Amino acid sequence: MPHPVSDLANAIAGAYNAGDMERVIALAAQAGSEADEGVQLLLGAAQQATGRYDQAATTFRQLAQRRPEVSAYWNNLGVACRLSGDADAAAQALSRARSLAPDDAEVFYNQGLLYIQQRRWPLARETLLGAVERSPGFVEARLQAAYACYVCGDNVQQEAMLAGAADWPAQPAEQALVLAAMLSTQGDLDTAMRTLARAQLPGGPADEPLRLRITAQRVLLHERNNQLDQAQRELQQLPLAGLDALPPEASQARADGWRAHAALAMRAGAWAEAAALYRRALALDATDEVRAGAGFGLAAACDRQGHRSEAWQALQAAHAAQLEIARDVLPELLAPDSRPLQMPEVDRDAHARWKPLPAPASRQSPVFVVGFPRSGTTLLEQMLDAHPDFRSMDERAFIHELTGRMEQAGQHYPADLANLTASEADQLRAVYFRMVGRVLPDLGARRLVDKNPLNMLCLPMIMRLFPQARIILCLRHPCDVLLSCSMQPFRSPAFMVLCSSLQRLAQGYVQAFEQWYRQVEVFGPRVFEWRYETVVGDVDAHLRRLGEFLDIADPSPMARFADHARNKRFISTPSYAQVTQGIHPRAVNRWHGYRDRFEPVLPLLQPLIDRLGYAI
Repeated sequence: MPHPVSDLANAIAGAYNAGDMERVIALAAQAGSEADEGVQLLLGAAQQATGRYDQAATTFRQLAQRRPEVSAYWNNLGVACRLSGDADAAAQALSRARSLAPDDAEVFYNQGLLYIQQRRWPLARETLLGAVERSPGFVEARLQAAYACYVCGDNVQQEAMLAGAADWPAQPAEQALVLAAMLSTQGDLDTAMRTLARAQLPGGPADEPLRLRITAQRVLLHERNNQLDQAQRELQQLPLAGLDALPPEASQARADGWRAHAALAMRAGAWAEAAALYRRALALDATDEVRAGAGFGLAAACDRQGHRSEAWQALQAAHAAQLEIARDVLPELLAPDSRPLQMPEVDRDAHARWKPLPAPASRQSPVFVVGFPRSGTTLLEQMLDAHPDFRSMDERAFIHELTGRMEQAGQHYPADLANLTASEADQLRAVYFRMVGRVLPDLGARRLVDKNPLNMLCLPMIMRLFPQARIILCLRHPCDVLLSCSMQPFRSPAFMVLCSSLQRLAQGYVQAFEQWYRQVEVFGPRVFEWRYETVVGDVDAHLRRLGEFLDIADPSPMARFADHARNKRFISTPSYAQVTQGIHPRAVNRWHGYRDRFEPVLPLLQPLIDRLGYAI
């Protein structure tokens, strides 16, 4: 004769497998104190699945106390406590689970989710990468690890985590939005769009706000890739009246929709319309990310209308929001004396100790395009990419990544550059070209263009691996550079901090160029200065001189860069729209409209302005 307790346990298991969580809870109540571990486990899972997080935590705590040696029970308790909002209890339970099962990827994953909830981004990144290391096929861990890398500005690891994302299963709508945003930053529009198309809505009243957010993101992805006709068609599915009709709690959907309308209004030259939409977004009780985006958008719209004072006020709001984002990632950079762009140098004595090593010839080396951001590096990159002999890979931090690879191998950068063997240098170059190969598998015999402005701070690594490389330094009036940087929503936490005030930004700019010139004196690289204002004045003459520097027989294809940029679709930098419009003079001396804001930093900039041959 069957035992009643066994019958009840079987009924509970059957209800759970059928997805009837309410029946699981009702049946488990009948078991009372006689419930075995299996029944308790199913009860806790059912309580958690139905949003009864406090009750689930109580159930899992009883299990953990009953069998304290079982890691899974502590892991379940940690998850339930996190969902109930008890972060301290979650941390204690997950720490206990990890001590019992130090290689359990699931525990690492749940710890990482807790750190994300707490906005402890560096810890979340490290922990979630640990989960993926232990279980490379753990898709949820890869996605969340990529997100933590995205927030921390770790583009290399973000791309590594998203490798193969095109083959991932459909994601819940909230995660699909995050995944599509990350894929778009690395230029994978097709996979981003497919991710949004397959997004799984939860059902019920939450569906409509999520559907509108997905539509808004499709609009922005098309706009970001210079596909304006497609963006306009998508926008028709996002009527402003529908956004206004959303309930108050749907503020994120409202903000996303207004941002999509504003982006296309900016492209159409409807500055006042865009400004009104951005003001509405700023008035919401929204996240720092929303406030930052709306602030930068409003500043751009006001600037185009000549409303300088309101533009500057909007920038202050945007930078304040970005500082809050950066505070969660790199709080140490908020110290007044921090130097976000500092990179180690090599002096003459250290360089004299470098052992001679075999190295690639100039034509087998990348062409490096450097300079402070917003100095015209993207414009030059697109010119070079328009030439059939060259191929650019968009903006990548691969040279900087090599400095980290040295440190991981127990070598100190840049001191141990002196001690590299020919084999070790070859290995570093191989790592570099493997990263390049993932971006440009069809590079072939074309010469690589490595455009990353802040490679100007990595000259020791460039000169050790590619001493014959041609380097192009992009220059533009320092005040125009600083104004343009101030008006850009950079994703890098270090740049968020650097651009948070004009004083801090000016100091960083001067420090970067002082380091550049010190290192140029040490290494004597082959450098061509590409001056933005001169190019605007006579592009053909400048292209001829650039052609001579790079040994190009016919530089004329570079003049057709605007058409090339329009056909290229994705350009990662904030200049993605400007470079499709050709060369125009309106960006020259733009800072004059904000001269009163620059007066306090002009004494700091004056020596460098003089050295670069500009005037104020």
